[in-house]
Amino acid sequence: MIVTVTLNPAVDHTIQVDAMPEPETVARTDTAQFDAGGKGINVAQYLVGLGAETVATGLLGDFLGDYIRRELDADGIDADFVEIAGQTRLNTTILDSEAEYKINHNGPTVEGAAVDDVIEVIRAHEPSMVLVGGSLPPGLDYRAIDRIAEAGSWKTSVDVGGEILAQLDAEYALCKPNRVELAAATGASVDSLEDCIAAADQLRAGGFERVVTSLGSDGALVVGADDCLHAAALDVDVADTVGAGDAMLSGFLLELSRGNDARAGLRRGIAVAARIVGVPGTRMPPFDDLDDAVGQVEITEHSVPSSE
Repeated sequence: MIVTVTLNPAVDHTIQVDAMPEPETVARTDTAQFDAGGKGINVAQYLVGLGAETVATGLLGDFLGDYIRRELDADGIDADFVEIAGQTRLNTTILDSEAEYKINHNGPTVEGAAVDDVIEVIRAHEPSMVLVGGSLPPGLDYRAIDRIAEAGSWKTSVDVGGEILAQLDAEYALCKPNRVELAAATGASVDSLEDCIAAADQLRAGGFERVVTSLGSDGALVVGADDCLHAAALDVDVADTVGAGDAMLSGFLLELSRGNDARAGLRRGIAVAARIVGVPGTRMPPFDDLDDAVGQVEITEHSVPSSE
C-alpha cells in the first residue's frame, strides 16, 4: 500500500481566450477546464492507472475540496482527506494565442493540529510507503513533513521544492527534485550530467537514501550510497510535458513497492513518463504493453562521487 499526501492541493482552472482583455474590458471564452491538482494527487492518479494499491490523503476544505473529492471518486481513486476550515486553493491558467498566464493561490492557513489528523489517517491505512508531494500551505513548514516521516514505520519519499528539501531533518527513502529544484536545494551547478550527479550526492548526504532527479529530455538520474544510474529518455513524439516528473516518480515508487531495485524503478519511471508526454493535457494514457517500453530504456552506470 502506498499513501500519497498532498497538504496543499488545488483545483487547476484552465481557460483559453483569443487575446487578453484591455483594462476595463471583458474577454469571453467557451472553454473552461477544472482538474484536481497537487503532486501527491497526480502521483496517486498514475499509481492507480498502473494498478498499484493507493490511497490519497491530505487537507481539503470548502466547495473546492468537495470538487476534488468528487473528481477522485469518479476516477476510481481511493481518497481519505482531512477536512479543514479554510478553502482549498484555486490555480488559474489563462492561455491566449501568444502566451500563458498563471495565477496561483497560496492556499488556506493551516494549523499544526491538522497534520496530526493526517498522520492518523495514514496510520489507519497501514502503508509500507508514503509520498509527501507539493507545496506547503501558510502556517506549515518543513517540520510538518518531518513529523509525517517520523510518525510510523513506513518509508517516506518527498517531492517538494528545493528550499524545503534543504531544510528537512528526518530520514527519507528518497526525494525527487527536478533540475531546478536540485540546484535550489544545494546551491550547486547543474549544467552537465556530471554536475547533477555531484549535486544529487551532496543532497543525498543530507538524509536521503536515494535522490531521483528528473532531467526532462535528458532522462533521469538516481544517486544512492552505492550506485549512480542514468537513464536516457525514450524517443517519443512529445505532445505535452505536464506531469512527466510525477509520472516518472510513480513508476519508480511502483517498482520499489514490489521489492525491486533502483534500476527497475528507473526503467519503469522512464517508460511511464514517455507515455504521459505522448498525450496532450491531463488525459491518462493507456499503460498496456508498458513492459515493452520498459525493456527499451537504456541505463548507464556512473561512478559514485567521492565523499572526500
